Amino acid sequence: MTIAQAIQLSLSPVFMLAGICQLLNVLAGRLSRVVDRARAVEALHPRSSGPEHDRHVWELRLLDRRMTVINAALVLAVSSAVMTCLVVAMLFVAKLVQLHIATMVAVAFVLAMALLISAFAAFLIEVRMSLIATHIRPEVLEIDAR
Repeated sequence: MTIAQAIQLSLSPVFMLAGICQLLNVLAGRLSRVVDRARAVEALHPRSSGPEHDRHVWELRLLDRRMTVINAALVLAVSSAVMTCLVVAMLFVAKLVQLHIATMVAVAFVLAMALLISAFAAFLIEVRMSLIATHIRPEVLEIDAR
């Protein structure tokens, strides 16, 4: 395998890295919005009472769980990116040193894909959690019969 072939082989993982970076950007944006909402609800929490207070507690618990899931997705996506970088590095090292590590490269790539799949699964879970918070409560939709 020539260096040109190693570069060609590394193009797919590099495109994968670009996609992972976009996922990281989306996850970081979502985390930022969740943190901002948590701060806003935390400010309202001490001044509330009764059902409104209970609603704030419920939302803060949900926001806390969402932050945990987003953080897990971020860790998984970054781990996938690191494994993908290792795949590219191993391709070049194998060429330069004449190592026969195709199995190691394949295992690293499969691991990178498994981590990426897990990151997307965590992202999907977080999106589903966010939908719970955005449903309009039935009491708000009731028509006032005055």
